[in-house]
Amino acid sequence: MGFPVERPRRLRRTPALRRLVAETRLHPAGLVLPLFVLEGADEPTPIASMPGVVQHSRASLRAAAREAVELGLGGVMLFGIPATRDASGSGASDPDGILNVGVADLRDEVGAELVVMADLCLDEFTDHGHCGVLDADGWVDNDATLVRYAEMAMALADAGVDVVGTSGMMDGQVGVVRSALDEVGAQHVSVLAYAAKYASAAYGPFREAVDSQLTGDRRAYQQDAANRRESMREVRLDIEEGADLVMVKPASLYLDILRETADSVDVPVAAYQVSGEYAMVEAAAERGWIDRDRMVVESITSIHRAGAGIVLTYWAAEVARWISEGRISEGKA
Repeated sequence: MGFPVERPRRLRRTPALRRLVAETRLHPAGLVLPLFVLEGADEPTPIASMPGVVQHSRASLRAAAREAVELGLGGVMLFGIPATRDASGSGASDPDGILNVGVADLRDEVGAELVVMADLCLDEFTDHGHCGVLDADGWVDNDATLVRYAEMAMALADAGVDVVGTSGMMDGQVGVVRSALDEVGAQHVSVLAYAAKYASAAYGPFREAVDSQLTGDRRAYQQDAANRRESMREVRLDIEEGADLVMVKPASLYLDILRETADSVDVPVAAYQVSGEYAMVEAAAERGWIDRDRMVVESITSIHRAGAGIVLTYWAAEVARWISEGRISEGKA
């Protein structure tokens, strides 16, 4: 009989051996928790399509940030939900708007203990739900939108943000935002470019989370799921315009794009495990179809393995807690 000469199974025999040789390790510092803050809320409001995720009040937002510090998370990414909206998304650049107030609350609560990120886009603030200003024919006007992004960047800098996430997928957005920040002396504020952001069905629950007013879709400015090379062009342009970090979104459905991005750049790479990815796991687990905790860990591990040093995930706090309890290293999650 020809017995095998090589026996890779030796290193899989026990949890201790598997832990020793693990090529990808989860750490709280590599996780960023997305947070929603609702203007006028007195208490957290559950989001039906995202079990366990809420629209925060300003008070509960502070508590979530404090917990993030205690868990050792890398940062939080804030999205604001205004009480009123208009065609230009004026609330996005209003110093008293909910996003800017929320950033200031976070900065006051955590100081320099946590990286405070904020979404730099107009979709939560416009009454039409698009990521920019519309022209007379109802199309998103790229260059008019850039003017608004610059104004939004300056307002976020004044509020104390560490990182702005340029998520609108407008041509030239990173360069305009970088210039605006530099002009007001905010050279210290970093730009996280949503460099490869696809028009995805996986954003569905997020629309509920921010009470989106969108009708139609965003395929005229977000990327087509069929395209790969286009992502490398977008990534290259964003880095040339001054991006400090780049991101792929969604994460799990675009691991090939994530791997290629990580192999081609010399800046930190992030990936966003979006609302639909979260909701699918939660829904399947609720029906008993999958082992929820193992699937959560496996999904985030796969995103790290594909090249993301930073993962934005709604499970960030929970996974960080599991890590501190030793549940992941012991194979109990």
